[in-house]
Amino acid sequence: MRVLVVEPCTDIAERLVGVARRQGYSVQTASRGQEALTKYQRADLVLLNLALTDIDGLEVCRTIRAAGHTPIICVSAQDSTLNRVLALKSGADDCVVESCAEQEIIARIEAVMRRTGRRDEGLRAISAGSLHIDGRTRQVRLGDQPVDVTCKEFELLYTLAANPETVVSRKELMATVWRDNGVWGSRTIDTHISSLRTKLGSSTWIVTVRGVGYRIGHGTVVPGTPGAVQ
Repeated sequence: MRVLVVEPCTDIAERLVGVARRQGYSVQTASRGQEALTKYQRADLVLLNLALTDIDGLEVCRTIRAAGHTPIICVSAQDSTLNRVLALKSGADDCVVESCAEQEIIARIEAVMRRTGRRDEGLRAISAGSLHIDGRTRQVRLGDQPVDVTCKEFELLYTLAANPETVVSRKELMATVWRDNGVWGSRTIDTHISSLRTKLGSSTWIVTVRGVGYRIGHGTVVPGTPGAVQ
């Protein structure tokens, strides 16, 4: 699991990073709100300090939540009811005090991941020709080449690959990947499909079925090949 630690204080950031890594999590860090907004899509969970220096932490929380369903645990310097209420109203899944014990931080992370349904231990590995998708490690490979995908790109690709020869509707993709049953996400889906096609080196890996949705295809081009996207 990939955790993004958003923390302006170096000492506290090092402590949180250590806690996460001892659990076997992969960790990224960001010291500013703007940096966090460029990195959170690659994370499965965000540990977000509310006291940021460039953007209000609550605003960062609201922005991440408006964009999707990435789990967020806010970290507050004070054990304040007001801080917890504001964090939860801004879209956080939980709020902890930065001085709390390591065991509590881990317990809260595990509880949030259970509630949000983002645990991947049961996901199998899938192969479609030279494309290999590991649901447990959340890694994508094309032949011998690793493909660097974001959290949502992985879930989108996995959903399509897990249903071979089946057309998955846009509504189903919104409900499965973004946990949203509305229609606001059409542009979001288009953006992620376009990005995946570019990273996989061919538009034929994801086939558009007009008026219905998408299905996994059979591409042949190695990622990074100039002019690969058709």
